[in-house]
Parts: sequence; structure tokens; C-alpha cells
Amino acid sequence: MSLKIPSFVVSVDWLLEHLENESLLILDATIPKVGSKKIEILEEKSQIKKAHFFDLKDFSDAEAPLPNTMLTGEKFQQKAKQFGINNNHCIVVYDDLGIYSSPRVWWIFQLMGFENIAVLDGGFPEWKAKKYPIEKFSNKTLSKGSFTANYHFEKITFMTDVLANVSSKKYLVLDARSEGRFFGTEPEPRKEVRGGHIPNSKSLPHTDILDGTKMKPTDELKMIFETKNHENKPLIFSCGSGITASILALGATIAGIKNHSVYDGSWTEWGLSNAPINS
Repeated sequence: MSLKIPSFVVSVDWLLEHLENESLLILDATIPKVGSKKIEILEEKSQIKKAHFFDLKDFSDAEAPLPNTMLTGEKFQQKAKQFGINNNHCIVVYDDLGIYSSPRVWWIFQLMGFENIAVLDGGFPEWKAKKYPIEKFSNKTLSKGSFTANYHFEKITFMTDVLANVSSKKYLVLDARSEGRFFGTEPEPRKEVRGGHIPNSKSLPHTDILDGTKMKPTDELKMIFETKNHENKPLIFSCGSGITASILALGATIAGIKNHSVYDGSWTEWGLSNAPINS
């Protein structure tokens, strides 16, 4: 019987306990932090024992003009099969920064209708701090998988939806970028992108729902989202290119909020367009 995740985030202790389970698939979803110049060469990095590197670039639309653009359900299914993923896998995803890019992979699988996936709370830093087993990076391959996607359109939002919302105000857009970027007082990492924020949106930096490398407790997450969304509107999460918006999506899900989506193009798309901007 396939191992089932107990929650949307799991502890390193839980992962260690189930490390030898045959249905467990550990994914290392590490990417360089936006604006960071440090890019660790894969051959020089370490990983959790038995982990497989999940390259977000391979699971994004390479032909799209924007970074991290989601694949169609059909294309994702094809790539997931090639990777070796099955629907009876129990997936734990982590990254080297704690909680940064791993929630993006968690959200992608949620979008594709796969729910038996959790983010490792504390990520690789927490795993290493406890001196749990690690190994040198190796490009291990799996046998071809049988993954089938069930695309959930309600979990993703596009620019036309967000543009319409500027007038309708049906949704509340929460922006996961820093307050400096939100108000245009800090430069955007991508120089060609304008500064500022989407009209009627609110700032909720992704770091506000984290406690170091871990997610904040559920009761604190509930309070944060309730304070931002006192009108109880459906939520749209945005950021620079869809990475940290997924952290907010994870936090909202933990807090029991169901009606939310991620704006896939996020600020890169908005800031490159002639859409209205506030600062």
C-alpha cells in the first residue's frame, strides 16, 4: 500500500522514519534565489539520501517568453512519465534554502490533480542540521512512470483574469515579493521590468509566513491571512515569476483556505506589459 502524507508539510523526522518506504519519492527542487549570483554546480552539491533532482526548467514551458511558465496538463504528464513518476508515489519535495522553490513543485502537482505530496519543513538545512543521511549529487534515473494528470484550472490564474479584477475587485491579489519591490522602492531583479504593484493588490511578503526555514504554525498562518483578507474574498497569489507565490499558496492551504490560485505570469508579465501599475 502506498505511503500517505500526513500533512501538506512534513518534518525531517517523518521523512527519516519513512526513508526506506518503496513508494516514497524524494525530489530536490533547488533553484538559485532570484537575484542571487551564487549558482552551485550540480556535480558539487549534496542531497538527501535517495533524492532525485527535479529541474523546474524541464517542467516549465521553454518556448514561453516568461520564466517558469506552466506546461499544459498533457505535456506535464508526458514529462512526469519520462521522469519516472507514478500516481501511487508518495512525494516529498525540498530545496537547499529551506522553503523557497519546493512549494512551487508542490503547487504544480496540486494543479495536476496529484495530492499525495508534501513540502519538507526546513528543507535541506534542517536535514543537515540533524545530521541525517546525505549523499553527493547523482543524476539517478527511474524507470518510465505511469503518471496521469488531472488539470485543475481553478488553481491557476492568467493576466486576463487579473486585468478584469482591477475593475471588478472580485478577488484579492496578495503579492509575495518584498515590500520594497511592491512599492517600487527596490529595483526589480529583471531590469526590464517596471516597479510597483497591481492596483488593489496587497503586500504579503513570503517571508512573513515563514519562521526561518520553516512554515509558521497553522494558527499564525490563519491570523495572517484573515488580517489581510478581512472581506473573505477568493485569493490570487502573485510574485516575481510564480515561485514565491506558491509559498503563499502552501501557507493558505495549511490555514484551511481553499479558494485561491496562483497568477502564473506574476509581476514579470505584468511589469513588462502596459497594464496599470500602482506604487
